[in-house]
Amino acid sequence: MTQLLIRNVKTETIRRLKRRAKQHHRSLQGELQFIIEAAASTITQEEMKEISQRWQKRLKSHSFTDSAAMLREDRSR
Repeated sequence: MTQLLIRNVKTETIRRLKRRAKQHHRSLQGELQFIIEAAASTITQEEMKEISQRWQKRLKSHSFTDSAAMLREDRSR
C-alpha cells in the first residue's frame, strides 16, 4: 500500500478527527483511511451525467402508465 503524508494540519482539525475516530471505534489512521476512501469513491457530476444518459437511452423506447390516473380510477370504484 502507498503511504500518504499530510503536513501542517491544524491542531483543532486533528482534535476533531481523533474525536470522530473514537466515536466510530477506529484509530485515527483507520478513520482517515475511511474518509479518504469514501471521498475517492464518490461519483462525480460527469459520471452521474453519463449514467443518467445511459438510462435515458435504455428507457426511451418504453412506455409507462400514469400511476396518478390509475389511482384516481381505483378510488372512484
